[in-house]
Amino acid sequence: MESTARLPVVIVAGLHSDARRRTVDGLLRSVPDSVALHHDLATAADDKTVRREIRDASGPISHGEAPLVNDCACCALREDLVPELERLAAAGTTRLAVVELWDSVEPRTMAEVIAHATESVDLANVVTAVDPSLVLPYLANGDDLAEAGLAVAASDRRTVGDTWARQLEYAPVLALVDSEDADDQDRALLAQLHPTARQAAVGSTRLARLAFSGFDVDAAAAAQHPACALLPQETEDAGVATLVWHSRRPFHPERLYRALEDLCCAAARSRGRFWLADRPDTLLGWDAAGGALCVESAGPWLASLPDAAWELIPPVRRAAAAMDWHPRHGDRCQHLVFTSPGLDRAGVQSVLERCLLTDQEYAAGPEAWKRLPAAFDSLLGSAA
Repeated sequence: MESTARLPVVIVAGLHSDARRRTVDGLLRSVPDSVALHHDLATAADDKTVRREIRDASGPISHGEAPLVNDCACCALREDLVPELERLAAAGTTRLAVVELWDSVEPRTMAEVIAHATESVDLANVVTAVDPSLVLPYLANGDDLAEAGLAVAASDRRTVGDTWARQLEYAPVLALVDSEDADDQDRALLAQLHPTARQAAVGSTRLARLAFSGFDVDAAAAAQHPACALLPQETEDAGVATLVWHSRRPFHPERLYRALEDLCCAAARSRGRFWLADRPDTLLGWDAAGGALCVESAGPWLASLPDAAWELIPPVRRAAAAMDWHPRHGDRCQHLVFTSPGLDRAGVQSVLERCLLTDQEYAAGPEAWKRLPAAFDSLLGSAA
């Protein structure tokens, strides 16, 4: 009878390439009959190919190449990875496939590809490899990936800092290398950036167990959405602080726009959701690292939708809105989180509060708010 067992796959990601390699090596040693797949994208733009290596604990097993797709190395990775995993699954001799992502490839992209592309594999978990001493330097790095030779396509406009932040915060498991340069502040920063992560030492039996503990791509996506993200709580430890700031009053668009540079440079990492008085129906996402800020529409606030549309909204989103519902504004709110060593909590809070509508502006009501200067049109477009 043909076996219906699915091949467990664990993704190992991270810009800390040495830590990532050591994490993969540790898994290969800990899990018998495991193999690792790695696609090297470093020279893809020059020779129009992506190089693939498959190895086990003893060394390389095979090498191959995949052609560049749409001038995008990450696209070529997706096209080549799934057939290789299906081939390993069909052979039935591999206990665990470890997908070691290239430096700047984000785990969410590949997790969703693997989870939905084939029935022959099972996404067992996602791990980000971390050198604790490098968390802050990478998070504070505002260089474009292209400048660092890490872009995956000509159109890649990401920075080192925001890429690293997403790699770190998406994975439920962090594999930590033992670094002599890491101190208590580094460890406190890591804990505050991703307080729900399960941490395990590279090469430990705990990490090998966590590799098989299961992963839900839909839940992971929901946890990253600004409307229902699992944001850190307020805390302070070893000189690292996290400020959680809430308000029900909308921002004055022009005052907030003028304060953006100060706010995004005030912390190593800030994120959350917010609303502008002139765009009362649009939930806006805030995502900043390395001094660079991304502001984008994350869809409508649920309070702006007709009742019939709620049936189309995922339950996790409805639950998040219900927990934070206001009798006048519904789920509209400011919920921003700032994390950094040496964070000036009072200073950040003061800047944010000055950006809110004044009592007089607030009393004028929603119709007057919509006539305020549309300062964010350059970032979001003119549609409200």
